[in-house]
Amino acid sequence: MKTLRLLLVGLIFTLQLPAQTRTVNIYEYRPNVIVTGLRGDAADSAMIGAAVRHYFETHVTGFQQSHMPQFIITGRDNRFLLGIGGYVNFRTAYDFSGVVQNEDFVTYDIPIPGNATTAQQLRMDASTSRLFFKAIANTKKLGRVITYIETDFRGGDYRLRLRSAYISFKGWLFGRDVTTFCDLNASPTTIDFEGPNAYTFGFNTMIRYTHAFNDRWSLGAALEMPEVSGTYAPGLIAIPQRLPDLPVYVQYNWGRNRFSHIRASAVFRDMYYHDETLGKNKSAFGWGTQLSTAIRVTRPLILFGQAVYGRGISPYIQDIDGAGLDIVPDPRHPDQLQTLPMFGWFGAAQINLLDNLFCSGGFSQVRVYKRNDFGTSDMYRTAQYIFGNVFYHITPNCQVALEYLYGKRKNMDNASNHANRIQAMIQYNF
Repeated sequence: MKTLRLLLVGLIFTLQLPAQTRTVNIYEYRPNVIVTGLRGDAADSAMIGAAVRHYFETHVTGFQQSHMPQFIITGRDNRFLLGIGGYVNFRTAYDFSGVVQNEDFVTYDIPIPGNATTAQQLRMDASTSRLFFKAIANTKKLGRVITYIETDFRGGDYRLRLRSAYISFKGWLFGRDVTTFCDLNASPTTIDFEGPNAYTFGFNTMIRYTHAFNDRWSLGAALEMPEVSGTYAPGLIAIPQRLPDLPVYVQYNWGRNRFSHIRASAVFRDMYYHDETLGKNKSAFGWGTQLSTAIRVTRPLILFGQAVYGRGISPYIQDIDGAGLDIVPDPRHPDQLQTLPMFGWFGAAQINLLDNLFCSGGFSQVRVYKRNDFGTSDMYRTAQYIFGNVFYHITPNCQVALEYLYGKRKNMDNASNHANRIQAMIQYNF
């Protein structure tokens, strides 16, 4: 009877929540709640329900975000709660008619030109499996304090890698999390861990503040640890950065459960380097703007979209992160570096065929522009990313999926190559 009561309480609170962007109705939240300091059946439904509600109200949805914890430990007054969860994810992929030299389908990594060693390949991977721990403390001075740690096994040779680690209260967040420039609920679901090549997903260490004025309007701003990926001219060298990146956004929600939204974002950067000849530091200013959205057109149909443009913002565009395109030599002024213009966009749709079955597909593109005649013939110019998939939930905690991916990279001299991948996945949440 006690187990049945826990399941019913979890189901009741699940039905009261708005649908999430990247899940379907089969995600009925049925946690195992352990109440310490009590004996027998002293833990009543109200106490257990309050513990569940704390996790619902602090849950973050969207691209690559973890599900609700399956195990919650709480005291009898719910002043401190600890949630433990994770999943095992196994993917197998086959590249044909061109390959991507990466576990993920990163179109930047399509080799140009291709050869016999880059025609076909088989991959198997379980490194995206995940563990997370979430603690909630209800305090008098700070209100609800959230501490969260999340890891996967992407550290190389299946070593643990830190994804998120932060403390959050009263709208403030201190630690490491997905960049504030990213709209987590504007991206479709993919088996591919990278997702659309133009998506602005990535992790930064930060101080962030967010505020919801009501159930329609919200905003956010942050100071984030900068990462500069540059190509340096002779006599100009990289140095530690002096100022944080500044991403900001404003968002408007509408529709049933305020599911649909549109977000306008911007990011500002000051990137430092050193002139050895003059013996002084210099900087180049980077900036980016973004518009993103998710719209529930009808109950089964959801549309996603994003467009981003800026100069020197490659760490915020997945396909070109780390490609040395933030600051580059300026042929007109050999003693200076310049920022390169870059643009990316994607559009996608998800159709919920059944409560436990949905499919999605979309197109994404990234482009880097020449400036002041900088660039070599083999430099990245543009890449396209096309995907289509279907996800099926066998049980609330177990899902399988199948996906097709096509990518094409083109260089500044118009040389190009493409890749195809078909992959399957099984995942079990615990």
